[in-house]
Amino acid sequence: MSDGVDRDERDPADPGAGETAADEAAEGADYDAVVVGGGPAGCSAAVFLAREGIEVAVFDRGRSSIARCAHLGNYLGFPGGIDVETFYDLLHDHVDRAGGTLVDDLVESVERSGSDANGTPFRVIPQEGGPVTARRVVAATRYDGEYLRGLDDGAAMFETHDHGGEVHEHFDREYADPDGATPVDGLYVASPSEADRQAITAAGRGARVAKRVIADARVADGWWPAAAEGVDWVRREAEREDEWADRDRWVEWFDERHADAPVDADSERFARVREAVIDEALSAYVDADEAESRAVEGRRALAGHLDPGAVVDAHGAEALLDAMDDDAIAAYAEGTP
Repeated sequence: MSDGVDRDERDPADPGAGETAADEAAEGADYDAVVVGGGPAGCSAAVFLAREGIEVAVFDRGRSSIARCAHLGNYLGFPGGIDVETFYDLLHDHVDRAGGTLVDDLVESVERSGSDANGTPFRVIPQEGGPVTARRVVAATRYDGEYLRGLDDGAAMFETHDHGGEVHEHFDREYADPDGATPVDGLYVASPSEADRQAITAAGRGARVAKRVIADARVADGWWPAAAEGVDWVRREAEREDEWADRDRWVEWFDERHADAPVDADSERFARVREAVIDEALSAYVDADEAESRAVEGRRALAGHLDPGAVVDAHGAEALLDAMDDDAIAAYAEGTP
């Protein structure tokens, strides 16, 4: 993940400038983050993380709780509802296009692999493949948190209750805070939570947790909390006022906004974080041609998951061809799948 802060040039005397013990332990991690669970919460988190440049892997064996649904009728953006199989494919396609890695495997356990006090990175042990290490782990499995038991001795993660004379134990849905952070450094919980009972709220929960992961990763790399906050959006270049075309105006904005930052405004660290924030802000603006290009690509990506027959029934053959790229049209004309 690019943060604009050169680790080799940080001031050792600055307690917020150098690598943390967690960073040092995670130098050789396979992934910046591993998400356990490939349903709405897990995939939403992975998309936000991948778009930020965080190397993320999603472990999923196709056992998301959403698979129990017969049809998804209340997810915004699908007026006629959507079948669960297509929706699931769309989730995974989105992760892949964003730059995340999808791993078809079931995670059996997550444990600490480091020997230092922070105990990072994590060691993720799947059912079939070899173990991988990660700086951070996002739990996103609604029905099962058993694989996390070894991280906190299960002391606070699980709660018990008596039902019909029998004692039952479940993962505590309030173990994580509202942003998904937990008492275990580097572990976040998107699910189980109180927000995962509907697909759309589960997706929102995943996004919220991912934003916390991103902010924490930035802070660990030398940013301060107020600067670490960010928004993943794309804006039209035409909406930017003339004064904001001048980089010096952005510098003024940043300096004013962070006048009370716990960092010396004349330090190399402050300057590098400022440059990273401004670069990110400027990159969010795209011109009309780029906006149209992204719109076309978005429609093509969606069209790849549509049933050709349904498109023809709804809009006619011409609409089908309009929704397909040249390669797809050629394949359709040849009668190939």
